[in-house]
Amino acid sequence: MADSAQRTSSAMRPVVRETYGPADLSGDAIFAGGFINFGYWHGIDLGGPLGEADRIRSQEDLYRYVLNAVGPLGDTKALEVGCGLGMGGALALREHEPAAVTGMDIHPQQLQRAHSAHAGLLRQEPGRLRFVQGAAERMPFADGDFDAVVSVEAAQHFPDLAAFAAETARVLRPGGRAAVASFFTADDAPGRPAELAGLLETYANGLDIARPVTALTGAFTAAGLTQVRAESIGRHVWPGWDLWLSRQWAAGTWPRNFLRAYEQRILDYYLIVARRPTTPAGKDPEAAPASAPTGLHSPVPAMQEPAPATQDSGGHVVRQSRG
Repeated sequence: MADSAQRTSSAMRPVVRETYGPADLSGDAIFAGGFINFGYWHGIDLGGPLGEADRIRSQEDLYRYVLNAVGPLGDTKALEVGCGLGMGGALALREHEPAAVTGMDIHPQQLQRAHSAHAGLLRQEPGRLRFVQGAAERMPFADGDFDAVVSVEAAQHFPDLAAFAAETARVLRPGGRAAVASFFTADDAPGRPAELAGLLETYANGLDIARPVTALTGAFTAAGLTQVRAESIGRHVWPGWDLWLSRQWAAGTWPRNFLRAYEQRILDYYLIVARRPTTPAGKDPEAAPASAPTGLHSPVPAMQEPAPATQDSGGHVVRQSRG
């Protein structure tokens, strides 16, 4: 086990090691709440000043959107790839009540922080939440271990999307679903990586890797997954993210160029979903009818917005149905 962890750590790219290790991105005020994502700002008033509660809600809502996309989680085993501090896994346990959630991250310091952040939950409900070191391209799990695989704002760091897709397909049980939220180039024009490197430091230093969303949808399909869809959700991400950034970063500074890249149709934010078929390829009775692959400019079916949260008399979050 120690040798496996050492091999995983040695495979980590230096820029990832620094950003999520000594630099501790989770400690930056722009990621209030410890989720480390840009947020899903639908339903949050962007017409006035934003507070920390708005920021935390935006990050929680991105997780809610992704979790809703894999369907009901009751009595299932779920895996998060790139779990960071484990805030999303804890939210999944609170609001979706799966049997168990495993958070996997390549960075040992992130896992140390996750264990510290959720020490009480780990003690109170042993077996329902665990954190494991592993790489997206080489997951330390058995075939068919999970009913759902999710990844929130981590795939932009994965060096090999084909290997990630193959591993996702392998660890999903037949009928299991995957949902990935991340940002990709808006098309496959060859100049996009250079354009993004000129606009955004995270592309210039290699932390984020410029690829079109079809790189992941194609990889999922090649790995044998079905019902593969990609939905642009950039309109609910970039304007709110930029408004929040404006509290700390002046116009013209590089972080503010995320919105600029979106407005110039260079970059977009996507939710990608897929399903492992229950039978061999071409024989899955639940598979969607064959159709042309969903391209970057093809219409994509809209997915359900996160339902508003209320609290019951015991203070527990209750999801309201849109139906």
